[in-house]
Amino acid sequence: MENKLQHKTGIIILAAGNSSRLGRPKQLLEYKESTLLKNAISEALKVENSFVIVVTGSNHDLIEKELHSLEITISFNPDWETGMSSSIVNGISQLLSLNPDCEQCILTVCDQPFVTNSIFENLIIESNKKGKGIAAAAYSETLGTPVLFHQKFFQELQELKGQEGAKKLLKKYTEDVVSIPFEKGNIDIDTEEDYLKFLFIRDKGAE
Repeated sequence: MENKLQHKTGIIILAAGNSSRLGRPKQLLEYKESTLLKNAISEALKVENSFVIVVTGSNHDLIEKELHSLEITISFNPDWETGMSSSIVNGISQLLSLNPDCEQCILTVCDQPFVTNSIFENLIIESNKKGKGIAAAAYSETLGTPVLFHQKFFQELQELKGQEGAKKLLKKYTEDVVSIPFEKGNIDIDTEEDYLKFLFIRDKGAE
């Protein structure tokens, strides 16, 4: 029973992309004396009754070497080049093999530097409070990651294909979606310019 409780929420960090527009692995960009990916992991690990899965693809060996000491499960997605959906499918499969009774999962990415454990926790709280099967972060007049899905959606998440992301389900089940605000959720890093802009915002905020 205790084990089930400990593994109530699976947090899947999608980190398989090849950062083609950046020219180097964004997962390993320096951030907070660490890296973007390690930051996302450390915030996820603070969430109670959860377990963390990192889905890798491009630069797998390099990234795995960085993460070997952390209390997480690393899942390599050999089909990462086919698009985001293959990483979601891979993550859900890994989650179900670790805990078939898992109640819900949170899908998140490593390039939203301002993500925190309280964002993850607010998704869980709001989903429970409103009795909704999906809870998504809201920013820039859109809904996006991190996003929580109740286990009833696991099957459909495993059926995603190609470039389809989880947003497909948000559009399909609008009545079952609740949102939480994520200030600075729109700040993600795809290019060197994005990274420099982010460092400027961060340093300005620290003044």
